[in-house]
Amino acid sequence: MHLNSQLLFRKYASRCFGDGLRVLEIGPDGFPSTYQRLIGNPTLDWQTLDLTGDPRLTHHAVDEYTFPLASDQFDVVVSGQVIEHVRKAWVWLKEVARVCKPGGYVITVNPVTWGYHEAPIDCWRIYPEGMRALYDEAGLDVEHCSAEGLEPWRQRLPRYWRLLRKLVTGGPRPGYGLPPVVDTITIGRKPSRGARAA
Repeated sequence: MHLNSQLLFRKYASRCFGDGLRVLEIGPDGFPSTYQRLIGNPTLDWQTLDLTGDPRLTHHAVDEYTFPLASDQFDVVVSGQVIEHVRKAWVWLKEVARVCKPGGYVITVNPVTWGYHEAPIDCWRIYPEGMRALYDEAGLDVEHCSAEGLEPWRQRLPRYWRLLRKLVTGGPRPGYGLPPVVDTITIGRKPSRGARAA
């Protein structure tokens, strides 16, 4: 889990995690995950779901679009660096919304400036306008959506050492400074039953 994802999550999503909530993390990066460690609240019922056969997972998805869970189960559903690996993001997000309780939060963080990284597939880079459209299609009301890079410049420096080496050795010079690390964070709420019908 790269630093910018952590900084965005801490800045915008931490407010969504009150005591005693039931949380589902899709595609955790470890056990406990980085997000779970950032929240650091032992009262949360933090469950996990993925396609892998890792026995530490709480739930194992049948496929990208089918979760073996009843509807309206979780107060918060969170995923970081997952949606870019889902072929049909609009179908997947509807399944994510299905397992979230009415009034609950769906939180996604996805890369914008990262290069291609197959694991096992890499399909999308989604800006805020695209995420708002996907959340709307899934029946979620967006409370926050932004594409930001919060990493300090010195933290980004190692990531671009090849570019810097070219600059020092007289290689091609781009017309701008170091590219920022940018991710899109989206926080949406599942409306209470019947609230969107109006």
